[in-house]
Amino acid sequence: MTIENRTARLTILIDPRKKAVFERLCAAEDTTPSQVVRRLIREYIEQTTGRPWHAEEEASLEAPSVETEHRRIGGR
Repeated sequence: MTIENRTARLTILIDPRKKAVFERLCAAEDTTPSQVVRRLIREYIEQTTGRPWHAEEEASLEAPSVETEHRRIGGR
């Protein structure tokens, strides 16, 4: 796995109890919360777009329309 440029910050609000459990689980796996969140985001992008994530292709990725996403998850 290559190291991507990390220049953007994502700030989220989370319940303090969930944060504490999340941090303990990450520590038990010898990983950082940031590494886990980056992996989850990458997996979400791949699942949603239907193709592997390649940082050099990021400009060509477009978010699916609401209509496309609705159809993908079984809507009408």
